[in-house]
Amino acid sequence: MVNPYRFYTYAYLRKDRTPYYIGKGQTHRLLYKPKTGDVRPPKDKSRIIYLKQNLTEEEAFKHEIYMIAVFGRKDLGTGILRNRTNGGEGASGRIESEELKKKKSEMMKGKYVGEKNSMYGKSHSQETIQKLREIQGGKNNPMYGKSHSDETKRRQSEARKGKLRSEESKRKQSETIRGKLRSSETRKKQIKEKRGRRAGKNHPMYGKSHSEETKRKQSEIKKGKKYSKETRRKQSEMRKGQNNPNYGTKWWNDGCGNCKMSVECPGEGWVLGVGEENRRKNSESKKKYGIKPPSPKGKKWWNDRKGNTKMSVECPGEGWVIGRGKKIRTLN
Repeated sequence: MVNPYRFYTYAYLRKDRTPYYIGKGQTHRLLYKPKTGDVRPPKDKSRIIYLKQNLTEEEAFKHEIYMIAVFGRKDLGTGILRNRTNGGEGASGRIESEELKKKKSEMMKGKYVGEKNSMYGKSHSQETIQKLREIQGGKNNPMYGKSHSDETKRRQSEARKGKLRSEESKRKQSETIRGKLRSSETRKKQIKEKRGRRAGKNHPMYGKSHSEETKRKQSEIKKGKKYSKETRRKQSEMRKGQNNPNYGTKWWNDGCGNCKMSVECPGEGWVLGVGEENRRKNSESKKKYGIKPPSPKGKKWWNDRKGNTKMSVECPGEGWVIGRGKKIRTLN
């Protein structure tokens, strides 16, 4: 349920601490340029203050009107504020007609694209990026500690259904990402954050299974797709060592057919290894689906004609010949 007391009133202050703009908002509204007039928030964030918090929208509008009336407007010659209205005319909750949305869309098309965009050919400095993270991250994020309701998820799903990205759009997105490598520190953080998030009951497919139709579609999409050697190498590098989510973990079993991967012993009665029962099941599965164990590339079986065998690229030594040879029975 949306919190009705999420609104507040705020003020932008001059260096002498007198207000030059009064506004009403929610979440991060006070940090961004107002939609009306040429008023900008001060660069010094200590000069942005809350006047009242935890208000309903109606209470916030009333307080905004009251504060503007108290300090007066410069354009009317009644005071010191640069507000162009008397307040109380916010757009939150307003529903626009489809025709109006279409007109606005046509007006905005191409307006901030390419060289017309203020950030064209530029990029934010690391200092700016860090400030944006502090402003919008953690507890400042409106979704901090919350999750979308099933109804919201359903609506989002319905809105996206049938929308396909054009090949041009895919190409542009690919070019934007290409060549950007995440640092090992970033990858570690992402792995740590994701670990367990989609496990067990948290996984969207928990207790469910794909329909035969879905399986068929997934199969058709993947058919004929082959990764290049370069792509496979990159994927391998990304999951090596500490980047691997299972780094440092080992198989443990409780002797009753249950096994799990863990860094430390999961509890009393658990021992290292997958256990004989799981080995047998894995072996049966491989036989059932015709999966053969991978053979080391370039290696061959050699035997010394005495019952000893070894895999090696080259001859292990004098007297060794290619092949496993015949098993020699020892008589007691």
